[in-house]
Amino acid sequence: MSSQPALLMSHACHAMFGAELAAALARLSLPMDLLVLPADKDARAAEADVARIEVAFFSQDVFPHHSRQFFSAVRKAPHLKWLHAFNVGVDHPIYAELLERGVRVTTSAGTTAAPIAQTALTAMLMLSRGFPHWQKAQREHRWDPVRLQQSPRDLPGQTVLVLGMGHIGAAFSRLAKALGLHVIGVRRGPRKADDPVDEMHAPDQLDKLLPRADWLMLACPLTPETRAVFNAQRLALLPKGAHILNVARGECIDEPAMTAMLQDGRLAGAYLDVFAKEPLPQDSPLWSMPNVLVTPHNSTSAIGNERRVFDLFTQNLERWQRGDTLLYEAKK
Repeated sequence: MSSQPALLMSHACHAMFGAELAAALARLSLPMDLLVLPADKDARAAEADVARIEVAFFSQDVFPHHSRQFFSAVRKAPHLKWLHAFNVGVDHPIYAELLERGVRVTTSAGTTAAPIAQTALTAMLMLSRGFPHWQKAQREHRWDPVRLQQSPRDLPGQTVLVLGMGHIGAAFSRLAKALGLHVIGVRRGPRKADDPVDEMHAPDQLDKLLPRADWLMLACPLTPETRAVFNAQRLALLPKGAHILNVARGECIDEPAMTAMLQDGRLAGAYLDVFAKEPLPQDSPLWSMPNVLVTPHNSTSAIGNERRVFDLFTQNLERWQRGDTLLYEAKK
């Protein structure tokens, strides 16, 4: 049995990228074996192999069916030094546990920004152009054109407020500006020359900005500051007829208050990819509301994500070998 350090990865990821990863390790002169988890999700890696794990690659295929298998090995690996995750958010307790152990954790920030932004923009277009009306008519086999008095407002000239100007917020803002919307970005840091916004403000200005927002786009991480950032009082500051787009976290918004405002028409509609409880309970009224588009925390879906995540991981692997700063490293 080998005594070399090991890099933990899934069987599916190994089938897709194993040869490339082995070549990268050879090119970098990194003496490290690839420890591949069994295809059977109920099987566990041998204790002696787990003891050799120094690096773990948490690829998207692990979630959700192989998560227990993968993190069982991670938790038992006494020499684990670094875990790279396919996702961006690190609010799950497992990451805090690893960071507390001194394990370095890096995320795949930016790798899914384009598909998420495109999904949110698609939802914005569907809501703004009245597709829920046409979809309902189609399901009922009714020829029901939108009448002049029911026609939607033109999208150009409307204002979208984007909370969180990271990769996702920036990608969405570029698309929104291309459609002629006035984009207001909100983040802690100052405006940069290449920010795709018309205005940039600090989070403490939210209450003044919300009355101007035809659209509220949530693209922020879940932190103590953003948890329940949109409570009932703050949601009430939005103008009547505003829309919400949430690709952040369900916990960022008061879901019952938002639901009530959607039901009584105070809010015109919403696109929701995330929820306070996931999966969204079957009895949630959000499922059947005609002015709400629901996706199952799946706005990232794109074939190219796995390649983008793997390429970022190999970039960080090279930095790891050189002792350089790792890209998108999480902090305690």
